[in-house]
Amino acid sequence: MNSSMEPKDLSSALLTSDTSCPGPSGPGREQPECHRPRGSGGRPLGQGRRKDWTFSLLAASLVGAFGSSFLYGYNLSVVNAPTRYIKAFYNESWQRRHGHPIDPDTLTLLWSVTVSIFAIGGLVGTLMVKMIGKILGRKHTLLVNNGFAISAALLMACSFQAGAFEMLIVGRFVMGVDGGIALSVLPMYLKEISPKEIRGSLGQVTAIFICVGVFTGQLLGLPELLGKESTWPYLFGVIVVPAFVQLVSLPFLPESPHYLLFEKQNEAGAVKAFQKFLGKADVSQVMEEILAENRVQRNIRLVPVLELLRAPFVRCQVITVVVIMACYQLCGLNAIWFYTNSIFGKAGIAPGSIPYVTLSTGGVETLAAVFSGLVIERLGRRPLLIGGFVLMTIFFGILTITLTLQDRAPWVPYLSIVCILAIIASFCSGPASWADPLLLHSAPPRHGRRDPRQV
Repeated sequence: MNSSMEPKDLSSALLTSDTSCPGPSGPGREQPECHRPRGSGGRPLGQGRRKDWTFSLLAASLVGAFGSSFLYGYNLSVVNAPTRYIKAFYNESWQRRHGHPIDPDTLTLLWSVTVSIFAIGGLVGTLMVKMIGKILGRKHTLLVNNGFAISAALLMACSFQAGAFEMLIVGRFVMGVDGGIALSVLPMYLKEISPKEIRGSLGQVTAIFICVGVFTGQLLGLPELLGKESTWPYLFGVIVVPAFVQLVSLPFLPESPHYLLFEKQNEAGAVKAFQKFLGKADVSQVMEEILAENRVQRNIRLVPVLELLRAPFVRCQVITVVVIMACYQLCGLNAIWFYTNSIFGKAGIAPGSIPYVTLSTGGVETLAAVFSGLVIERLGRRPLLIGGFVLMTIFFGILTITLTLQDRAPWVPYLSIVCILAIIASFCSGPASWADPLLLHSAPPRHGRRDPRQV
């Protein structure tokens, strides 16, 4: 947007916000909102949060999450149940080409690549976001991203018929690219279209759908459904369904107002988008707020990473974000999802019972994410974050002991299961709810005297 734009330059379609308060209401008149008693957060008593949840907001969050974060969660767990069938497929393909069975070490290497390349694809997708997000916008980036999901689904589902395990590996990489883009763009889109009063709860939709995706992957992987030798390729074909739903539904929703206003200089389009998402005609106050935020952002100078690390006035913020994100990524949850069956097998669980025990982890994760979404606005992110990491530390310590002593008593393996479920619940109700590190420090630091090097 033009740097000279001020709130007074807003389109005439915007109504002027009247901050004056009328006098006492007369007989038969409704009491003015400014005279109504208010509860916590400055909201008039009797006015719930339900008015903030418009149909367009719900549709954007549900459709966006179903075609994005749901698929990410689904692909975390979908390779777990058919592990032995996929390894057998690798062995058959290798023997058909080379005339002898695959070496166990080579098979382990190929399987490790199959599992971990999903994360490599996620890194590539994340690095692509800045380039394509600026060109296409939030909504259209999500739409184009469905092409990665559908391509990956076709590659993985057809790999068995083609007799090429490389197709499965490439498909996992492409699906990782889809996940990296989706988990970067979707929270940005939801944050930019939602009112600040429900931004935390709306952001939890992403985390909840990741959990639902994990649970769905575990459920469909049961032997009674698609977790059989003859049907495991269909587990990957299911990926097409959420991608197609998002592809045909998202075009009916507006683009992010922030993107329209600041990247496309389309003020009228931004006004219409806010009106649809917020469900009201007068969005002048919201427009003024984001214009004021943009003026602040224009005065912030981007600096190299090394200079940022040396700047004393942001050192606390930098340390906080780095430590939390390091703990978030290195806490070991993905290892539990990728190798749940192996962990339960080493814990002494009977092979026939492992798929059903694994299913309980997805259920616990989903319930914990829903709980976090219900309490995050009341308790705040900090208590949930600290409490979640503390509980994870405790239960990881107990799990280490039980895995070491699992042969000493018949009840020890069951204690290991409890610890794994507790670790998952602690993560999903605490650290998993902390989606955006910029929420901690969304405003630039203030100083009595401006440093010429100020960021």
